Amino acid sequence: MTANRPPATSPPVPQRPGTPEPTVVPPEPPPYRISRAQAVLRAVAMLSCLPYIGLKVAWMAGSRLGIPDDSALLDGGTALRVANGATVLMDSAVIVLALLLTRPWGKRVPGWLLVLPMWVASGLLLPIMTAFPVQMAVRLLGGGAGRPVGEGSSEPFLDPWVFGVVYGGFIVQGLALGTLFALYARERWGHLWQGRLRDLPESPTAPALRATAVAAALAALLPGVTHLLWVAGSTAGLDAGRAADRSSDFYVLEAVSLLFVVVTAVGVLLLAFRRTGRLSLRLPLVLAWVGSAEMACWGGWLSVAGLMGAGEAADRPTTVTTVTYAVQMLAGALVVTLGAYFFAERAAASALPPAENGATGACAPDSGSRVS
Repeated sequence: MTANRPPATSPPVPQRPGTPEPTVVPPEPPPYRISRAQAVLRAVAMLSCLPYIGLKVAWMAGSRLGIPDDSALLDGGTALRVANGATVLMDSAVIVLALLLTRPWGKRVPGWLLVLPMWVASGLLLPIMTAFPVQMAVRLLGGGAGRPVGEGSSEPFLDPWVFGVVYGGFIVQGLALGTLFALYARERWGHLWQGRLRDLPESPTAPALRATAVAAALAALLPGVTHLLWVAGSTAGLDAGRAADRSSDFYVLEAVSLLFVVVTAVGVLLLAFRRTGRLSLRLPLVLAWVGSAEMACWGGWLSVAGLMGAGEAADRPTTVTTVTYAVQMLAGALVVTLGAYFFAERAAASALPPAENGATGACAPDSGSRVS
């Protein structure tokens, strides 16, 4: 009968009054690791910045490497040195971003402090990544009247090899940094863009988001029509110097600008109205990201470059050009604002308790759901 008796257990030892409870030490988190591919991409992104930074530093120091004897860059003075210094800082930011995307401290950076520089970098690199290979292909097929990529019909301001080194480096930077960001974003925020477009729940701000999307699409009409006219050969709105300097490079770049305008309008309208079948949510988000970045950041870059390079009256940007780029920046800013509100709502919904989350049809909660 003793075989069925439960085993005796010793009574708990009473704690003395005032004795603190034993402290439970949480286990240490596993060490932060990245894949071999991420390490290679980080090294490639950082190394691809060196040619451009090296050239700019050499020019600031007085070197004429890659600059022809009759180039207008030789008369740039202090303003050109300041511009070169600014672009060195901009390209150095790629190195910082590559580290941020692959180091443990990068996980603790607030979301906006990473997303905003990546959005700007996308807008500055995507036109080059898209247009430069097409320009090269056009020249290989006999277009461009035999002039190197980057040069119009006026006197050259840089040796031909400089364009290949600089733009080639930009393309490598864009590919490496873009891949690193995609991997980082998927791990940190991937739950926010899961599912199909038509399955998105309605939100109280839906009317405001739709109004913003329509405003952005309407604003994109002006730059879209302008780029279309320039692609078709019109000189309306071009300054005299730019009209005379048109080459195959000009037409390719304008066609690329028109493409990004269309991409922006399609992406933002799909995201706002959601009247599609089985379309994944990722597609309109990607379209809105790349389109708004190119419109806002590339438009801003061309505006600044045009104002800084305006010497002779014939080369100063016209009112049409200035307004086109300003409206282009406005449209891009509207789209990125809509995207920020969209992700803020998705993050808030994913942080709800399961019962409320299921009732609203939002994405499933996640331990890292807050956009931070």
